Amino acid sequence: MEPSSGHSDFYIGLGLALSSSLFIGGSFILKKKGLLKLSGRGCVRAGLGGHAYLREWLWWAGLLSMGIGEAANFAAYAFAPATLVTPLGALSVLVSAVLASYFLNERLNVHGKIGCILCILGSTVMVIHAPQEEEVSSLQSMAEKLKDPGFIVFAVCVLVSSALLIFVAGPRYGHSNILVYVLVCSAIGSLSVSSVKGLGIAIKQLFVGEDVWKEPLGWILLVCLVICISIQINYLNKALDIFNTSVVTPIYYVLFTTAVMTCSAILFKEWEHMVLMNIIGTISGFLTIVLGIFLLHAFRDVPFTADLLPLFLRRGQTDVLAASWRKGAKNPSCLHQPLLESEDMLKEGTEKANVEEDQSC
Repeated sequence: MEPSSGHSDFYIGLGLALSSSLFIGGSFILKKKGLLKLSGRGCVRAGLGGHAYLREWLWWAGLLSMGIGEAANFAAYAFAPATLVTPLGALSVLVSAVLASYFLNERLNVHGKIGCILCILGSTVMVIHAPQEEEVSSLQSMAEKLKDPGFIVFAVCVLVSSALLIFVAGPRYGHSNILVYVLVCSAIGSLSVSSVKGLGIAIKQLFVGEDVWKEPLGWILLVCLVICISIQINYLNKALDIFNTSVVTPIYYVLFTTAVMTCSAILFKEWEHMVLMNIIGTISGFLTIVLGIFLLHAFRDVPFTADLLPLFLRRGQTDVLAASWRKGAKNPSCLHQPLLESEDMLKEGTEKANVEEDQSC
């Protein structure tokens, strides 16, 4: 592949990943608007078992937007490294949060705004320092990659650890430890992304006119993808049903992205030719996105008012404090009165009491 072609593929994948985040983030808003519209009409809510949303065009628009976004994300893996595409999925959370503040009147507190800024900053850093993967232009070359001893060891470790988590740790600790089911989703998810990558290559060959229907690897990857996604959905739903969504979402994002980046580094050698600066930049960008996602989710229900700020940062409080100081002894603030009376004050009080006693006599 020529360098110019490699750069064009990179930018196509980047554009698809960004558009995927826009469509997926917008789909949540459209669905929510449709559900709120139905609730305003007095229809039975979806959470109570109602299906009136199937007759609402806004809900269908959201579903269509979700489908377009997932298709764009699927296609992005065929052009850009998975280490770049997967972390950029966090931008859909940012898009959803920003649009919700405008169209659903859901207030975005200070933590959420800082989280949005950090997500944008981290994504920009990751794009600048994105790794370049080894060329994989056909299913034959993909098959050679899958035979790599490093990837075989990684896949076996993923399958064995997932089996232990499902059949041993799950029944004992699944309802008390959030990491059990989330780790299953993340580990299996790394294999599903590899399958998506291979299917994307097969689809590219199909558009070029090559006969890939007879290749058994394409069908094997499709079956693996269906199995992996089914496992992911099952155990992610279990985690969401047991634990708080605001806790599950950031943990799942961190573990899933880390597993995908590890798998891609082993399978496609994405980090092999990177200089130290790009490695540090990629890791720093990823950690910045993680911090942004954490702020968006962990503190989204925390009210942030002026009372939580230090005194010198509160609006109007500084002026009130200065006015109390200017009044001085005329009207001293109770906050600055001494807890114990001085000797002069005690003496003055005693003399006044004696005078009052003499007058009464």
